Amino acid sequence: MNVMLFHSTYGLRPAVREAADRLRAAGHEVWTPDLFEGRVFDAVEDGMEYHATVGADELLKRAVLAAAPYADRGLVYAGFSLGAATAQTLALGDDRARGLLLLHGTSDIAAGASVDDLPVQLHVAEPDPFETDDWLSAWYLQMRRAGADVEIFRYPGAGHLYTDPGLPDHDAEAAEATWRVALGFLDSL
Repeated sequence: MNVMLFHSTYGLRPAVREAADRLRAAGHEVWTPDLFEGRVFDAVEDGMEYHATVGADELLKRAVLAAAPYADRGLVYAGFSLGAATAQTLALGDDRARGLLLLHGTSDIAAGASVDDLPVQLHVAEPDPFETDDWLSAWYLQMRRAGADVEIFRYPGAGHLYTDPGLPDHDAEAAEATWRVALGFLDSL
């Protein structure tokens, strides 16, 4: 598969590059655009401040420009937290998208969004302060109405960005389970 992997609000951290290498080792072609233009943050608040300063529209524009040269190949859009939200937006707007792999995050769904059985897999902590049960229930129903084929995997006791070994949220067991299931998902596409 051709995978466009977007980073979280922390920026293009080593964990994102390691995730891309893991996917490449499994035979996938992976791109990791740097939407923050080299900025990496140690605190989520700093990343969110940068996001607010640059603006969601500009970051989305950067993501579209990064994906555009590869979109005709039929991309699987993927991302971590904020990057998952970006990936979701792009996948729902790309009729050539092959799949959507969401790690730690979702986003609002545009009114009238429609896909043709787009395979979607979401991996989130349970509980997750950014992905509450009520939110996820509503999100799931909206994605299904849009035509997506959605699977959700929850990881009890894990922190929000539990796949990043450089963050306090890291949960090695949940991370390995996530990658095992995610690689199976990609292989099935």
